[in-house]
Amino acid sequence: MQFRTGLGFDVHRLEHGRDFWLGGIKIPHPRGAVGHSDADVLIHAICDSLFGAAGLSDIGHYFPDTSEEFKGIDSKLLLKRTLELITEKGFVIGNIDSTICLEKPKIAPFIPDMKKILGEVLSIKEDQLSIKATTMERLGFIGREEGVSAFATALLYKN
Repeated sequence: MQFRTGLGFDVHRLEHGRDFWLGGIKIPHPRGAVGHSDADVLIHAICDSLFGAAGLSDIGHYFPDTSEEFKGIDSKLLLKRTLELITEKGFVIGNIDSTICLEKPKIAPFIPDMKKILGEVLSIKEDQLSIKATTMERLGFIGREEGVSAFATALLYKN
């Protein structure tokens, strides 16, 4: 078997009055992420980790923020297309590990739903997907509740 790893990262600014999509679900919060799509930082980081592991380009190459096709798009659709692209190259997902950096809201109660939805989109078992969260201890733009970021690593393999 050939094993490959990839790292993904994404960050978005938070603004009042926007929907907050994270891990494929809408999180109740007065601030939401700003972006060309629905600005789901977790899904975007996962996409980049999968693209990297498969030796492909980054998320902006496949889903440019200059394209009207992707304006406001549900990031789960981007993740599904990412899966199709890595599958075309003969790769299978071994596992994905991710961390969300966010001061508020606390997202631990939402993680089971995120794992269920993302597992379905990626056609993987929930135990192949880890989603963790951390605060920034009130430091920096995330600590001031001005933004959110996410990191993800993916392990792919070919038979």
